[in-house]
Amino acid sequence: MLFSDLQDVLGGNARIKKDGKITRFCTDTRSLGATSQQVFVAIKAKRDGHLFISEAIARGVRYFLIQDGALLENRKNVNYIVVPDTIRALQKVAQNHREKFDIPIVGITGSNGKTTVKEWLSVLLSEERFVIKNPKSYNSQIGVPISILEMRDLHQVGVFEAGISQRNEMEYLKKIINPSFGIFTTLGNAHSDGFRSENEKLKEKLVLFTDCKKVICRKDTSYFDQVKKNLGEKVFSWSLMPGADHYVSWENGVITVGPWSFKTQVLHAPNLENLTHAIVAALKLGISEGAIQTALQSIRAIPMRLEMKKGINGSSILDDSYNNDLQGLRVAIDYMSTNQQYRKKTLILSDILHSGKDDELLYREINDLLLEHKIDRLIGVGPRITQQQRAFSLSAVFFPTSESLLENLPSFDSEMIMVKGARDFTLERVVKRLEQRKHGTILEVNLEAIQHNLSQYRSLLSHKTKMMVMVKANAYGSGILEVSNFLQHQRVDQLGVAYVDEAILLRKNGIHLPIMIMNPDVESFHSFEKYKLQAEIYSVSHLQHFLSSSTRKSAIHLKIDTGMHRLGFDEEEIPRLLEILSLHPELKVAGIFTHFAASEDVSHDEFTNDQAAKFERIYDQISGVLGYQPDRHACNSAGIIRWPEYHYEMVRLGIGLHAYDATGNLHLQNTTVLKSTVSQVRKVKKGGTIGYSRSGVVSRDSLVAILPIGYEDGFQRAFGNGKASVMINGSLYPTIGNVCMDMVMIDVTDPEVKEGSEVIIFGETPALKDLAKTANTIPYEILTNISSRVKRVFVWE
Repeated sequence: MLFSDLQDVLGGNARIKKDGKITRFCTDTRSLGATSQQVFVAIKAKRDGHLFISEAIARGVRYFLIQDGALLENRKNVNYIVVPDTIRALQKVAQNHREKFDIPIVGITGSNGKTTVKEWLSVLLSEERFVIKNPKSYNSQIGVPISILEMRDLHQVGVFEAGISQRNEMEYLKKIINPSFGIFTTLGNAHSDGFRSENEKLKEKLVLFTDCKKVICRKDTSYFDQVKKNLGEKVFSWSLMPGADHYVSWENGVITVGPWSFKTQVLHAPNLENLTHAIVAALKLGISEGAIQTALQSIRAIPMRLEMKKGINGSSILDDSYNNDLQGLRVAIDYMSTNQQYRKKTLILSDILHSGKDDELLYREINDLLLEHKIDRLIGVGPRITQQQRAFSLSAVFFPTSESLLENLPSFDSEMIMVKGARDFTLERVVKRLEQRKHGTILEVNLEAIQHNLSQYRSLLSHKTKMMVMVKANAYGSGILEVSNFLQHQRVDQLGVAYVDEAILLRKNGIHLPIMIMNPDVESFHSFEKYKLQAEIYSVSHLQHFLSSSTRKSAIHLKIDTGMHRLGFDEEEIPRLLEILSLHPELKVAGIFTHFAASEDVSHDEFTNDQAAKFERIYDQISGVLGYQPDRHACNSAGIIRWPEYHYEMVRLGIGLHAYDATGNLHLQNTTVLKSTVSQVRKVKKGGTIGYSRSGVVSRDSLVAILPIGYEDGFQRAFGNGKASVMINGSLYPTIGNVCMDMVMIDVTDPEVKEGSEVIIFGETPALKDLAKTANTIPYEILTNISSRVKRVFVWE
């Protein structure tokens, strides 16, 4: 496709000085490639893509879709098309591209399970066909067209998921995907805020299937009759009860679909439902029973996402070992390259089995991708990549099999390691070898949920209001380095920490954002200029210490006490502060701020208004002496929601990022799940006692599960003796006896609970806020008390 072809599709005003071939569309400068054959699409969103045009030009982009032609009129050697709406233009280009292909396309939508069904169906289909699909969960108004534009002549079937969050969105995605075959996964509460009713949400989702020949839907659900009413005879049903087109049973690792039976390692009901959707669809699309069974051997109840884990010798592992395709590799490498925590980056990559490309061309393309993203080392696994090792010009070593890699594992030291492999190579064995010796309990941190919550708060701000995100207390227990790197990737404006040591750690691990230290010790002032840090100054004596230090050239933030009565200048100190400021015009005051004491509480609104009035009065005095206007900031997480009139030039987001909303006004996603495993299940006779002080007494013959988590890990003693429950296999079970330092006992009395069973300490259920109520505390305390010996695993869709 030539750039001039886009004008034929879109119309619009164009300046094309030098036409050329284009192969890729990009909406984010962070994922720009080195190739000149790409179009930067400037999306007008909360972070306006037009503001990054200069960066795109500096990165070599010469083709643009924009809404404001004046931005490029005086730029030489660039070509552009001006359109009224760049999102709709991107969608129109994708729709035009889709119309060139006459292959079966599967469209998937629903409230939950879309990505899992898409990934598993793609695995089943790829046994006999070349498959094109959305990478990860690219199912939005932007993600779908970007995915469709990757479709090529070699592809024989497409699998695309579509996600919507409000009315009238699906019509656009339907035109782009234009599926001939559909799967409706579930109808649930996810993304309900944009719809007036569940029925309206259902009808909007079903728009995707308007022109489908067949749509798979589970019959034994509360919403099936509505689906049938809307779609009629095109619905093809399956059910765990008789009466559907396919009667299905799940029993002892076997899924029976009509006359066919398939062995699977997937065991739990939600994943069995997702896998059944995929199997039924594969059968309807003509995939043979034998091919499906072969593919099922590689499908496990694994997370369809990238996971970051602590590795040996100070390394981190990005585990994406379940699947390997060229699109997914690009997405994973884009993410890896943005992490500044590690200077050295290594990719462990297996053969790519179903690209449809000539191996020599494929691996040369991958070599260019790795060089473009500054990957330092490649470890190739498999006979095909080994045979093509001459295609790679970066530092590389090759192994024909996973076994030979495990026998001769290279050394790793303080680096980021991406493991990306096709299921046939079982590279999860390599991940296990590279992981630190693990504690039986992990805290799983969902970076996608953090991104969602960040977007929720950003949506409340004007484009002129900056955002400082607090990452003190190890980012509220989530992991300061990983979360800060992610926030830098998301382009927040500033970070806040409590102590200098935290800030220096961030600086030494690639964080270049401005950092404010909220409680700097005067002995630490000598470090501020070296590490480009900003001090909170909260009293006259504190300011005088700063002025007498060797780092007085660093920017500062002045804190005003307006009623919190914690740190801050009292109003009677302001005249003296003004006098000092007038004597020291060299001082750089980056910000002046205060802290609302009760911004979340309606009963204290008058007090909050009084605080704001006092703050504004004092700010005017200080800025008058300075001769310029530093950034004002007062709102914390609750204040961002409830007090838009006090957003000023900057806000401070803290616990709200981690889904704690004291106001209940936002649709936030849970960001952390504390998981453990069952170490042992033992029988205890009626009347037996459990744990220290014999405080747990069983009133019947019981089964007791022992978990490797105790008060040293942050599971408080207050949770013992039945006051808290944990979830195992979808059911809640209470604690029994006192919580020990390293262990806790759970009354399970359920033969399905076995050694090695996964345990949810808190997540969606039990919820963190409910666990906090049990101990008469707040979620902050639970999160920040999770021990450092509990391994953090970071996941990203």
